[in-house]
Amino acid sequence: MYLVIFMVLSCAGVDLFFGARQILRGVSFSLGFKEKAALVGVNGAGKTSLFRVILRELPKDGGEISLARGARLGYLSQNMDLDTERTIIEELLSVFAHLELLEQEIRALEQTMGAQSGAELERSMARYAKLTQEFEEGGGYEFRSRVRGVLAGLSFSATEHDLPIKHLSGGQKTRVALGKLLLAQPDLLLLDEPTNHLDIRATSWLEEYLTREFAGAVLVISHDRYFLDKVAKKVIEIEHGKAKTYNGNYSDFVLQKEKDFEIAMHHYKSQQKEIARQQQSIDLLRSFNREKSVKRARSKEKQLAKMERVEAPKSAPNAIRMALAPRTQSGNDVLKIEGGRKAFGEIALFENVNMEIRKGEKVALIGENGIGKTTLFKMILGGDPAVTLGKNVKIGYYDQTLRFDDMDKTIFNEISDSHPKLKNLEIRSVLAAFLFIGDDVFKPISALSGGERGRVALAKLMLSDVNFLLLDEPTNHLDLFSKEILENAINAYPGTLLYISHDRYLINNTADKLYELRADGSTLYLGNYDYYLEKRDVGAAAFNRPPPDTSQNKQAYLEQKEAQAKERQRKARIERLEAKIAEIEGAIAAQDEVLGRPEVATDAAAAQEAYFVKVELEEKLNKLLEEWEEML
Repeated sequence: MYLVIFMVLSCAGVDLFFGARQILRGVSFSLGFKEKAALVGVNGAGKTSLFRVILRELPKDGGEISLARGARLGYLSQNMDLDTERTIIEELLSVFAHLELLEQEIRALEQTMGAQSGAELERSMARYAKLTQEFEEGGGYEFRSRVRGVLAGLSFSATEHDLPIKHLSGGQKTRVALGKLLLAQPDLLLLDEPTNHLDIRATSWLEEYLTREFAGAVLVISHDRYFLDKVAKKVIEIEHGKAKTYNGNYSDFVLQKEKDFEIAMHHYKSQQKEIARQQQSIDLLRSFNREKSVKRARSKEKQLAKMERVEAPKSAPNAIRMALAPRTQSGNDVLKIEGGRKAFGEIALFENVNMEIRKGEKVALIGENGIGKTTLFKMILGGDPAVTLGKNVKIGYYDQTLRFDDMDKTIFNEISDSHPKLKNLEIRSVLAAFLFIGDDVFKPISALSGGERGRVALAKLMLSDVNFLLLDEPTNHLDLFSKEILENAINAYPGTLLYISHDRYLINNTADKLYELRADGSTLYLGNYDYYLEKRDVGAAAFNRPPPDTSQNKQAYLEQKEAQAKERQRKARIERLEAKIAEIEGAIAAQDEVLGRPEVATDAAAAQEAYFVKVELEEKLNKLLEEWEEML
């Protein structure tokens, strides 16, 4: 009973067909208030279709979907409901239109009360007190600062606040729509690829906002595994139309899925061994060719036929491993950049860039959008004077635009024409490693999705006669499992690699070191993305540390830190109280439901017991509410 009360969303046995093809098969899961969950699966698994079913945009073919009574649902859709005549800040402020109207009425009362007296003034003052209380409780004194904070978090500068929405790019409009959703604070937020148009800084802000500030439940589809690790505490996987729930974040899910596969394979092999043993026994009994032996063999055959067979588990895509070694070996010194600079006219995009990469290193290049990362790649490819390549270095470049000369070629022919010396079995083995199996290899390039074309391009590049790979956003078009394939290929690749990526999970799992590109130069970090964050934050803390020149400064700093600690404790206590209040209110509602049952209403003892339970709960609720009011 209580579990139902505290669920904001429940899916029970949901079926969905597209014609004769079944997309969802008895999908069941639940999501509690304030719970953050990820919805994962290969492209085409039915994740977005499930969202549309929850939103009632698609009619389900079976099962039940339940939202908590009165729950408000928010969805970041492709067709954004934005008023294009407004500016960015006007559109976000429209979320609080009711507070702006309240504020206008309060200001009007303030103007008129000065000229009033007697009963008229008393009525106005009573109205004023009511409105100001409503304004304060609704967040009237902080909603504008909340709007500015969200705009800053989503990488809108102060100079962009007054830009008309009709002049924005698609990505900017998506960020505006996301900002509106976050400010509206729905009880359940459905997010489909929310980080697609965000840079790393904005994505990090969104992670913090969803985990610390957003009070509702979240169900998110995302290819950003680092984002899922930070936000999700539960993972719901759609595989072969069915749903399975895993507790923990994305990394926990990957480990648990591998364990589940190993356990399932163990059960399958054990049963196959038992089946073989029993069949051998049956064959032996039949070989005796005696009546009793034949009867016993028939009996064993019947038992064997009744055995419930364990299906062989399907291997996960990332179970495939391969190593593609360069045919030509480079020298130990692969790349050196000294004082790299790129300017357009008198304005420098970046300058003072210094880099060194040695043979076999896997190096990530990060930096804000528009800082010039792809431009730096083009300088390396174009033989810029600041760039020195080592001996026997042969560069291969993965361009995120994914250009193909002949879109009518099949995948197989694209590889075989590029590498005519490869045998058919070798080509099929390579393509299988990039998830092209069976008749898939005969699909034309024109029929492929962006992710599939990306995998073809990566396969071609890794088969080519190069030993230094430059990859520009190689995961942009890949789904979660294709990204894991890429990680495996990168980690197994014995050549040298430099890549631009916003995929922090990829950087964590593959990079030996990373360079951060800035307008005034570059900084080397001898580790992965988490190491970069740690060192960057230590540097920022040192930079922002208060000057220790006087005892007065030190005392003020200590007092400030103490006040901040107390404020964090206060907010944490309020959050715990609110959770407990919601729990008690749910329990009181449950007791009301019990008291309303005919069998209880006609039983004096049962009714009295239920009533006393409700009274006790209401006393607890009153105490909690008193403490909650004191903490505000």
